[in-house]
Amino acid sequence: MTKVARTPLPKTFFVANTMEIFERLAWYGFFTLSSLYMTSPILQGGLGFSEQERGLLQGMIPFFLYLFPVLTGALADRYGYRKMFLLAYAIMSPCYFLLGQVDSFAGFFIAFMGVALGAACFKPVVTGTVARTTDETNRGLGFGIFYMMVNVGGFLGPFIAGYVRAISWDWVFIMSSFWIAVNFIPALLFYQEPTDQAKQKGKPLKAVLSDIQEVLGNLRFAILFFGSLVILMAYGAKWLTGNETLLIYLGWFVGHYLWDLSANTQKNRPWYRQKITVGNKPFVIYLLILSGFWMVYQQIFITLPIYIRDFVDTSDLVAILAQYPQLLKFFAHVELNALQTELLRLSQAVSNGEINVKHAYFELVHLKVMVPINELSQGLTSISIDPAKASELAQSWGNQHRQVNPEYLIGLNFLSIVLLQIIVSRFIERFQALPVLVGGTVILALGTALGGIAHGMIMGGIMVLTSILVFSIGEMVASPKSQEYVASFAPQDKKAMFMGYYFVSSAIGFLLAGPLSGYLYSEVAKQAGRPDLMWFIIGGFGLLTAIGLVLFNKFSASKLVEQQITQSPVEEARV
Repeated sequence: MTKVARTPLPKTFFVANTMEIFERLAWYGFFTLSSLYMTSPILQGGLGFSEQERGLLQGMIPFFLYLFPVLTGALADRYGYRKMFLLAYAIMSPCYFLLGQVDSFAGFFIAFMGVALGAACFKPVVTGTVARTTDETNRGLGFGIFYMMVNVGGFLGPFIAGYVRAISWDWVFIMSSFWIAVNFIPALLFYQEPTDQAKQKGKPLKAVLSDIQEVLGNLRFAILFFGSLVILMAYGAKWLTGNETLLIYLGWFVGHYLWDLSANTQKNRPWYRQKITVGNKPFVIYLLILSGFWMVYQQIFITLPIYIRDFVDTSDLVAILAQYPQLLKFFAHVELNALQTELLRLSQAVSNGEINVKHAYFELVHLKVMVPINELSQGLTSISIDPAKASELAQSWGNQHRQVNPEYLIGLNFLSIVLLQIIVSRFIERFQALPVLVGGTVILALGTALGGIAHGMIMGGIMVLTSILVFSIGEMVASPKSQEYVASFAPQDKKAMFMGYYFVSSAIGFLLAGPLSGYLYSEVAKQAGRPDLMWFIIGGFGLLTAIGLVLFNKFSASKLVEQQITQSPVEEARV
């Protein structure tokens, strides 16, 4: 195999990567802690949302965040990348701040949607910049560097947010707003527009929408598909029962079938008179299968933090940190005054029959202590007899049963990618994208399933860190290759638009991940008392995705290669 000289990466590539770091500082500083914030009791500074409400928000809002780039990416190709960057920051910065100021479901929904809209303007532009500033000789390395920068922000964001949340939850959102505001500086002073405005400017919006229909499908297809997902999401949020969901699905598909019988195959007819049409079928199939990968991937951010908080005893890690008091104070800080106050409240609530001891246990873990049920029952009884015992037990339990902050353990995911992504990217760049993607998905599924073993283990902290590390290796292998694969066949003048299409898979994955998390955590982990089974089920979805990618590689990948436009021979060889 002839070795091709690698083209140097230009300055604009590194400016875009710098902006990606700050945007990820804001997003992961908020999102990694979002499950903890939304489900924490109001008395402890959280929102007090139910698991279903949390899952609904974490599914629906990011769904739109990853769906909007289909349009915003096309608009960036037309109007310019710098303008889209500035618009994104102008929307995101105030909306991040507002997230910390609202306390109702509706208010949080609106502010979160604002963040999603701003992020949707940002995402396809930054990946489009990477795609435009790389070529066939350095694209694999370029996306590897980009993914490493994503995780630099992802690693630092939760650590900073975890530190400032000890002051107040408000500071988490203030910091996210600040990180976005910083991005105005490189966007205004250092970023050079990579688009050819002379070619792009005259393209009307109607032509942009026509391109979208050509690649993904017509409006009839969009209504059928996304309507089906919304019904599934409503079931996951417990808005519908199982029987109601089946009946609605039956009516939904029969209705569309009858509608299709009366429709016309001519594309120039009004949209409601057209038959359901899929655009680039192999590409659409690829995006649908890849959504399973993102559904599993998102569980590390929306399910793992609360799983660690509620079920994983990290005393083994606390014992290791005990040799370094300052590190112990940082990673496993317990506010003793708050703990004492909570013990008095819980003791009275249990004594009055308002809650049981198990419920008290789940209330107490929000303060980063995990007291065994029997010991907790005895302690709360003693406090009800002698309230002065609360101070003594707060001190004792704060030392004996303190836990490491979940967001700091999640940080291993980002840190491992920062340290290893370039090495992994250099190793896998010699291989074809889809087979590598399959292997990475299998590893990711294995890491997810390993998380379930951490429940009930003496070395629970070490086990959950092991699962995160295995998960991260799978992510390092699969995620950059999934983006590189799209960039390799996208036409040069539509890079941002095609990268926007790529995010459709993330949108669908999020829409499924949130309700899946809410349902499994509420029904399987808490109600059935089987958090391990919850993770085995999630890992099973990962294996199904890998099987789907294998079948795609065998039956559909060749058709996608045949449909490539303006592709160089070198690029074709890499696919």
